[in-house]
Amino acid sequence: MQVDYSDIDELWVFGYGSLMWRPGFDYVEKAPAKCVGFQRKFCIYSTVYRGTPEDAGLVLGLDVGGETIGMAFKVAPENKTLVMDYLREREQINDVYREILHPLDIVGHGIKMGIFYVAIDGHEQYAGDLSPDQQAEIIARSAGGMGSNKDYLFNSHDILLELNIHDEYMAGLVNRVKAKLTD
Repeated sequence: MQVDYSDIDELWVFGYGSLMWRPGFDYVEKAPAKCVGFQRKFCIYSTVYRGTPEDAGLVLGLDVGGETIGMAFKVAPENKTLVMDYLREREQINDVYREILHPLDIVGHGIKMGIFYVAIDGHEQYAGDLSPDQQAEIIARSAGGMGSNKDYLFNSHDILLELNIHDEYMAGLVNRVKAKLTD
């Protein structure tokens, strides 16, 4: 299902993974933002970007529960359709994410509605039940059309650190993957 964004005057897009360090679209402003009700997690098998159909990698999704701090991008009104078309092509490649409109607490702007993508837990590519060790094993070895899975993890963690966002889950996963790479 797709969000009808036509009546949204102030369109914000929430990034919690690669969108933070590689949005791929023009925006007029960005600011740190918090989303309540969803947590950042390596819960999606990737068969295109960070893995293959024969050796799936893992990418981030928003899974139910908790909260996530990420980056909100404000889209110029004249670019709404272009940006949404781009995001749908990028994020909906395997229909593993549900596009939603959900409140974001955006630094300097207060509560605004934002568009983002939530993992569909009934999808065949949903990997939300993997242990951190299983996640690290997959991330350490996998690669796909956009590069290695470990680089995706490291880049996502690095941008969080640059934004002074301390995510224990991500830091723990980085340490597990680095340990597997030295084994």
